[in-house]
Amino acid sequence: MKSTKKIITTLFICFAITFGFAQDDDDQGSVIQTLTPSKLIGKGQFDIKWFNNLYTQTKSANGSGDVNRNEPRATFFTSTLEGYTGIGNNKRWNVGAILEFRSNVVADRGALEVFQFDGERGTARSGLTSIAPSVKFVPFSSLNNFSVQSSLFIPLVDNETEDGVFFDQNGFTWQNRFFYDYTFPGNKFQLFGELNSEYNFGKEEDSFANNSLRLTPGVFFSYFPSSKFTVLVLAQHSQLIDLGNDFEQDFTAVGGGAKYQLTKELNIETLYTKFVRGTDTGLGQTFNLGLRAVF
Repeated sequence: MKSTKKIITTLFICFAITFGFAQDDDDQGSVIQTLTPSKLIGKGQFDIKWFNNLYTQTKSANGSGDVNRNEPRATFFTSTLEGYTGIGNNKRWNVGAILEFRSNVVADRGALEVFQFDGERGTARSGLTSIAPSVKFVPFSSLNNFSVQSSLFIPLVDNETEDGVFFDQNGFTWQNRFFYDYTFPGNKFQLFGELNSEYNFGKEEDSFANNSLRLTPGVFFSYFPSSKFTVLVLAQHSQLIDLGNDFEQDFTAVGGGAKYQLTKELNIETLYTKFVRGTDTGLGQTFNLGLRAVF
């Protein structure tokens, strides 16, 4: 366990060192303020994001929304690495790829045991679960704060569940995310909206989610005490719609977080969310930590 923590700490330090040491003194704007997910990078630039999500639960809601509060703890860790580069001369097209790594533990194991990566039969699984070619584009030249990200997730898992341990969806997912942001006069407040749509397809027997459509709208409201620091609150709702697999699911989550511009190229973010209601879903909480470099 100690060696795993050392490895993770070393990776974060190396990532920070790679993209600079000194804090930029220019207070005219930073990546977290001016380069939201709605906006694209230019030709020859690179946008790399490493985002880590730890979800843990001890209760869930059934199909009627009734809550079971005494379940053995289950924890699911997802580490996502995204990379994009700009093409063309008008900042309207970015191309890249997404990699997802997961580590899950069940049977009332501790939440931090996802970082042991021990693969203990019946309680844990870990490994690379999907890869996705991805493209981002601005559909309207007159509206550069509205963009679309389209990705095709290709599963790398053989079995969705083994020995009672769920790993990841064993099916293809065509994901389309629609982004929009608005900065209020004075540059102190910003509103960001996202609609995430995921069409899941593949053999029905391979995954609980195949032949379904998931829609997840979200709203984020940020306050900038300075251009290099922001605090935010968020609300999201997710609805899994049955398209032939006889399974539906939904949940609502709220939370908050902060972002800080470490250097001109590198920023760090942290988020917390809590699932406040749902049907046929876990009712846990997430702890998130991410690094983003634009250069």
